[in-house]
This record gives sequence, C-alpha cells and structure tokens, in this order.
Amino acid sequence: MSVRVASHAGSWYTSDGAELNNQLDHWLNKAELSYGPARGIIAPHAGYTYSGETAAWAYRQISPATVKRIFILGPSHHVRLRKCALTICKKYQTPLYDLKIDSGVVAELDATKEFQWMDMKTDEDEHSIEMHLPYIAKVMEDFKDQFTIVPVLIGSFSPEVEKVYGDIFAKYLADPQNLFVISSDFCHWGSRFRYQHYDKSAGPIWKSIENLDKSGMDLIETLNPESFTTYLKKYENTICGRHPIGIFLQSIKSLMKQNYQLSFKFLRYAQSNKCNNQNDSSVSYASGSLILN
Repeated sequence: MSVRVASHAGSWYTSDGAELNNQLDHWLNKAELSYGPARGIIAPHAGYTYSGETAAWAYRQISPATVKRIFILGPSHHVRLRKCALTICKKYQTPLYDLKIDSGVVAELDATKEFQWMDMKTDEDEHSIEMHLPYIAKVMEDFKDQFTIVPVLIGSFSPEVEKVYGDIFAKYLADPQNLFVISSDFCHWGSRFRYQHYDKSAGPIWKSIENLDKSGMDLIETLNPESFTTYLKKYENTICGRHPIGIFLQSIKSLMKQNYQLSFKFLRYAQSNKCNNQNDSSVSYASGSLILN
C-alpha cells in the first residue's frame, strides 16, 4: 500500500504530534465560529509560523459531524500539469494520524479522462496540499475513521478549462457530506517574487498590498468567476491558488444555476511582513468560508 509521508513535517510545521496538537488547539480556540457550517473553505498553505493562525479561522467553520469526504484542491508549485492530477497513494501521513484516500471517488474522476496521475516525487514535494492535512486531521479527530480525502493538484489553466473542472466538481460540492478545501496564499510581493505593484495613493507599500488583495477577495465573495479572472488579468496579483479558486468559483456558479443559494465570506487576513520599501517582501494569507443559505 503506497503511503505519502509527511515530507514537510519538521520544517514547515512541527513533526511532534503532541506539540502540533497543542498548536492547532490554540489557534482554533482563538478563532470564532461565525460563518458555518462550511461547505468549502479557502485557506493558506505557508509554514504554520506564518499562516497557521489565519488558517484556523477557515477550519473553525467546519462542522465535522456532517463531513464524510474532503476534497483538497492545491496549486502545483513545481511541475507543469496538462490536466488536474490525482494521487496514486492510499493514505497520507500526518503527525496526528493517517488520512485515507477515497479510492472510489478517485476512480470516478479518473474515468472522466480529464485527470492525470501525480508520481510519488511530485506528490511528496508539493506543500500546497500537505499543509492542510494536519488541520483536517485535527478538526476531524472525533470522526477519524469515518471520512476520506480526495487530494487534487491543480495546474495553470485557462478560464475555459477551469469551467470544465468546475462542472465536474459541482456534483460533489452539491453533496452536503462533502467539504472542499481550496489551498491558496494571496499576494507574493517583492523582487524575489518579481512582483512589486504599488499604488502610492494607498500610503505605505503594505497597505497597497492589502488593498490589492482585498479588492480580489471582494470579487471572490461575489462568486463571479469572470470578475475574478478580469481582476487577475488587470493586476496580475500573485495569488498562487488562483486556479483552484477559479475552479471553485465555477463549481459554485454551476450550482447557483441550479438554484442553490450559496454565499462566501472572508474572515481573516494577514501578511507575513509589513513592507515599507522596495527591498522588503511579504506573502499574504486569507481564510474564508462558503455556506449554503
């Protein structure tokens, strides 16, 4: 049985299960349950030192008793993908306990012919999915033998291709026993990211970044994928999970055409550093929740 090891444990987050459990407890207890039960969340995937507290606000909105299956859509940072990619593994390790892959749903997705497979190196090198696994394990700990996960690695796709996947995932999003986790950080600002958009009228650079991110977040909250695409083309904001978000918005759009009443709200925003000059750099993090009205 192939098992994906927790390859980023010990560097991006602690590999000590007891310490990790305490950290996650602390962050979740500080967050407020204000927009749940979540049918989907957007949450960051940076090292927990930077984004762990922000991520807790999304995970706090989950009602674990209702969840049987969790889809995790993460952007590919290291390899170019022709199609969305599925795992060949049966389990994913975490320092808390192992998470079981839903082989039945993976087979259903594979049968659409719209997916490829991740090799083990690609799977274990990628952090965008792994960084959500400990939080999932923690939130679901009382039901740890009663749920499965469906990890999906997302490439850089056109809006038309995002719609294809959005339509595929829509039926799963419609199922109240399914939860979608959309993995994304927001603006990566600085010369090392080759992105230094700055609206001087905002005041300091960090405030310009915040305004840029929040205008994108506002458009995500409208649940209009075309508006989000237009924003990305205009500002080229370095939101690394823009394609998972695009697919998520297309799934929501598909359901709203079927008269589902859905709404999304961002609950927390943070930056790794307050940029004040051109030599500074930062990454932004945001957490939000999708609910059925």
